[in-house]
Amino acid sequence: MTATTTVTPNAVLRVPPASPAAAAAYFGASLAFHADVSDVASALAADGDPGFVVIDTRSTASWDQGHVPGAVHLPTALITEQAEQLLDRSVPVVTYCWGPGCNGATRAALALAELGFQVKEMLGGFEYWAREGFAYETWEGPARREADPLTAPVDSDDCGC
Repeated sequence: MTATTTVTPNAVLRVPPASPAAAAAYFGASLAFHADVSDVASALAADGDPGFVVIDTRSTASWDQGHVPGAVHLPTALITEQAEQLLDRSVPVVTYCWGPGCNGATRAALALAELGFQVKEMLGGFEYWAREGFAYETWEGPARREADPLTAPVDSDDCGC
């Protein structure tokens, strides 16, 4: 009698991919919860009302260091006491914090959702806003960095995704 050898697949396929229907539900839901930096920048740069307000959830020192132009400063710790006075419940909110290594925007989005606000989180946070070359404001005035070619296309405004 010969033993059957089971080959363990590589780390990517060790857990099989979800069914197409489950994947569509998951990725569709993800888009309902997240917005990317370039989409937020494009909507803010277009003529007219973008239909949402951007919330910087970081400390005052972080805000002063640099923030998205037109953003509302509302640190996560102050959301419960100040959101009702600063925000219109009928306008969707997009939160951001430092970057992908920080979950402050996620915590802020949760707090706002618990208060009844429609909310999305801006993936990449302020780090990717600056790295993609979008203008920002500091306590000293407007600023902008060259786009990082690892995060944004060098010769185009559109990454094609």
